[in-house]
Amino acid sequence: MVTDPISDYLTRMRNAIMAKHRVVEIPASNLKKEITKILFEKGYILNYKFENEGKPNQSIKVALKYHPVTKMSAISDLKRVSSPGLRKYVSVEEMPRVLNGLGIAIISTSKGLMTDKEARNLNVGGEVLCYIS
Repeated sequence: MVTDPISDYLTRMRNAIMAKHRVVEIPASNLKKEITKILFEKGYILNYKFENEGKPNQSIKVALKYHPVTKMSAISDLKRVSSPGLRKYVSVEEMPRVLNGLGIAIISTSKGLMTDKEARNLNVGGEVLCYIS
């Protein structure tokens, strides 16, 4: 039993990147699936696949993205912002900018999971889950 599944997700990704793995397998949940979709749409990961859909032991296989020449990962930093013990909520005016707009913040809003830029455009605030750069 993991007390903070999003932190576990980010740690598994971070460990796989440090070990230069091509694929990482992560236990699935709806929130983790949405985070994975956002990472794919923004170009931080190469591909993803949901395994055992509809069964008790679901998982997500994520293909990590590396630069072909330098072998550097597309993801340089994953940072958990809001935790179960200390939630971090922001309004549209206080919306964070990661690396001055080069990175993304994943926000959980009333309209679903989205990046900080999308939340600004829709004029909604919410809980800041993590920063990715």
